[in-house]
Amino acid sequence: MSTPFPFSAIVAQDEMKLAILIAAVEPAIGGLLVLGDRGTGKSTAVRGLAALLPKMRAVQGCRYHCDPTSSSLCEDCARLKTGARLKTEELPVPVVDLPLGASEDRVLGALDLERALSQGIKVFEPGLLARAHRGFLYIDEVNLLEDHLVDLLIDVAASGENVIEREGLSVRHPARFVLVGSGNPEEGELRPQLLDRFGLSVEVKTPTKIAQRVEVVRRRDAFERDPAGFAALWAKQDVKVRRQILQARERLPEVLVGDAVLYRASELCVAVNSDGLRGELTLMRAARALAALQAAPEVTPEHLRQIAVPALRHRLRRNPLDDTGSSERIERAVAELWN
Repeated sequence: MSTPFPFSAIVAQDEMKLAILIAAVEPAIGGLLVLGDRGTGKSTAVRGLAALLPKMRAVQGCRYHCDPTSSSLCEDCARLKTGARLKTEELPVPVVDLPLGASEDRVLGALDLERALSQGIKVFEPGLLARAHRGFLYIDEVNLLEDHLVDLLIDVAASGENVIEREGLSVRHPARFVLVGSGNPEEGELRPQLLDRFGLSVEVKTPTKIAQRVEVVRRRDAFERDPAGFAALWAKQDVKVRRQILQARERLPEVLVGDAVLYRASELCVAVNSDGLRGELTLMRAARALAALQAAPEVTPEHLRQIAVPALRHRLRRNPLDDTGSSERIERAVAELWN
């Protein structure tokens, strides 16, 4: 397995790094969309996330690595349960790549043809959605994803379950994952149905400061010359970030969200004409995760302010009479409402 570029060694791109941490703390946010120029560290940051995440406890032998504390059992867990308890093991949190040209069978899963032909039995071979359960499903160039795969993802992301009815098979299994997409908006737009499924949306731009550009090149060159050695230099910082994620997850249920904060969230969504109510829900969940990361006992208006743009910028309707970008419109509304 190749060594990923250390998450802590990424230069600048603070909004993207914060959004990734929030998604790691609170999966219910609904995923993360990272859009921007080529060569700005989008995929590097996502892949660096895998090395940061603490291991998860899963049912030993289950193809879907189910949570042993879950009240519902999949077919594998029901088969493996020999007594009152299931055997468990610790596994890395999956970060699964979904290639643009992947077939439906590879994504959903299909009949194991080899066993069907050699043994005459029907056995389900899990796909990428099964591998991504309880982890992250990453799609690079998500705006170029084929329509039939977009439809599949929308259905599964909404239900948290993958259902296969084909080739004499009838299988359903859990498929709850954090959807992470990256891409260059100049190469095509996302379908609105998929865009709405992402909880946070961040924009990354090529650094304009000479010192930052030089540091990016210096660190990348050092990593390519000696990946293991470079990773070792940043291991301590990555451990700190991992500890921050773990502590934030523990604090998250205790973080308070007062009615005054909820009122402000709705006030902002109405002011920017955000579609639906997912804006308020995402604002609340992201602000709560941010408060947990900062060890704050309750969500404050400042937490809402920090997360407002990435939570809402992809939910705004286009105004033909206003050429202002989504980010600027949200920042303007925040300034008018809360200052």
